[in-house]
Amino acid sequence: MADYTGGGQSYPYTRLRRLRASNWSRNLHAEASLSAYDLIWAVILKDGHDVKEPVEHMPGVYRLSPDKAVEAAAMAQGLGIPALALFPYTGTEERSPGGGEALNADNLMCRTASAIKASVPDIGLICDVALDPYTDHGHDGLLEDGIILNDETVDILCQQAVLQAKAGFDIVAPSDMMDGRVGAIRRALETEGLTDTQIMSYAVKYASSFYGPYRGAIGSQNVLQGDKKTYQMNPLNADEGLREVALDLQEGADSVMVKPGLPYLDMVTRVKDTFRVPTFAFQVSGEYAMICAAAENGALDREKTVLESLHCFKRAGADGIITYFALEVAELLAQPA
Repeated sequence: MADYTGGGQSYPYTRLRRLRASNWSRNLHAEASLSAYDLIWAVILKDGHDVKEPVEHMPGVYRLSPDKAVEAAAMAQGLGIPALALFPYTGTEERSPGGGEALNADNLMCRTASAIKASVPDIGLICDVALDPYTDHGHDGLLEDGIILNDETVDILCQQAVLQAKAGFDIVAPSDMMDGRVGAIRRALETEGLTDTQIMSYAVKYASSFYGPYRGAIGSQNVLQGDKKTYQMNPLNADEGLREVALDLQEGADSVMVKPGLPYLDMVTRVKDTFRVPTFAFQVSGEYAMICAAAENGALDREKTVLESLHCFKRAGADGIITYFALEVAELLAQPA
């Protein structure tokens, strides 16, 4: 009679390389998967017509005029990308201490959202709720004597969110990190009858050095006064992020985000494991720029590295990823295996 007592989780009875020996087996036993449905395409806007302007330090990323953004939305939908996250470039002439352009119902963001929804109605649109693209000091809130005013900023953010929702944005995403803004925005949306508008909270947003290329892309790089450490999170903290998520969910957030992405995968996992709610990650401009730069000088294989990085987000627990690579990756995923 055969002796089966020596098996179990030990070598040589268990050989983990068995599962890795062939491509079909690796695919069969993969614990995470990536599809176009997991991607949110980050798109930078610029006023004008027929504008496709390269963004410095981000090869392959362009500032698009509203008409070009409509074309981009159609391309994204054709590849199965479910949503776009739009961000505006704002010149110094449109910036002010109070960020008044944020409350212009005919601003670049609102006009672009309306145009996309008129042409590609079934694609999801996500917008930041914050003042940094519109203030002449580059901060996400009102600034007085070097201090960011929390409650006064929240009042403006509520008005901004309502305007954006009425323009066609399906998800408003408070990225400002003011205390109490999610609950206030939810009440404002409910009051206006915008009950189906989702809130994706930038709940775990760090005061990171990885945002540099983005700030250049939206025109904030050379206007920012000081830093954002008094309202964005300390990169040394993790438990604080869980407190932020708990508060935002209690206030009415439908989903939450961790930003930046790869340097903070531990937070993606902790948030997902703790709360079991829709959890997103933002592969930010600095991450994009580093991969592109390494690929350009031959240090990395661009396609393989991009796909690996996005698979890592999924493995960590992200339900979706905001990334500038979205269109490129969706095209890769659409190719025959």
